[in-house]
Amino acid sequence: MDHQRAAHELAAICTTLVRQIPGAASSGQLIEASAFQDSLGLANEELHLDSHAGTHMDAPWHFGPLCESKPSKTIDQIPLEWCWGPGVVLDVRHKKSGEEITSRDLSQALDRIEYRLNPSDIVLLMTGADKRFCEKDYFSAHAGMGRDATLWLLDQGIKMIGIDGWGFDRPAGVMLTDYLQTRDSAALLPAHMVGREREYCHMEKMANLDKIPVPYGFWVCCFPVKIERGSAGWVRAVALVEGGA
Repeated sequence: MDHQRAAHELAAICTTLVRQIPGAASSGQLIEASAFQDSLGLANEELHLDSHAGTHMDAPWHFGPLCESKPSKTIDQIPLEWCWGPGVVLDVRHKKSGEEITSRDLSQALDRIEYRLNPSDIVLLMTGADKRFCEKDYFSAHAGMGRDATLWLLDQGIKMIGIDGWGFDRPAGVMLTDYLQTRDSAALLPAHMVGREREYCHMEKMANLDKIPVPYGFWVCCFPVKIERGSAGWVRAVALVEGGA
C-alpha cells in the first residue's frame, strides 16, 4: 500500500479510535487524510504467502509427523543453535540439472578445499541454479540431493544443510519419471524422506553462494521466521565473513 492510500486507511482507523475516546464519540469528528504531514500515511503491506516460497527452512514436521519415533519438530521448535554456526560451501556446479548429488560428490568437494566437516557446521550446496531464478526452467535447473548423500552428511553430525536450487531433492519431473518406470515410492523425495528417520533441517532456494569469498572460515546466520506449528519458515540467510558480510 503506497503512502497516499495509506493516509486514507490510517485516517479511517484513527476516526474509529477517536469515537472510542470518552467525550469525543458524540462529536462525530472525522479524521481526514490531510491530518497527516503532506497528506501521506505510512506504507504498509498485507501478505498472503506460502511458507515454502522464497528462501526458507524446512522443519522436520514438513517431512512427516514423526522423526526418530518422536513427534517431529515444527519450525517454531527448531533449536537456535542449529541456525548459527560455521559455514562450508561445497561446489557441486559440475552436476547437471536433474542429476543426483552423491556422497562421493560431497567428499570430493571437501577434498578440493582441504576441509573436514565438524558437527556444528552449516553445509551450503552450490549448484548454481540460483542464476536461473528469473528463467522458466528454474523449477528444474538444479541437481538435487539423494538419500545416500543426505545420510552421509547427517552421519557426520550435520544438522543444517542449504541448497541454492528450487528444491532439496532432484526436480519433480525427474523423480516422477523414475517412479513411473519403477512404481517404487523410494524414487519420490528420497532426501526429504530421510527426515522421517533422522532429525535435521534444510534450506531451499538460497542464492549468491558464489559471492562468499571463501569456502569455509565464515559464519552463517539463518534464523527462520517463527510460524506457530509451521512446517517451514522464511529465512534471511547471511554469511558473516571476516572483514565484511
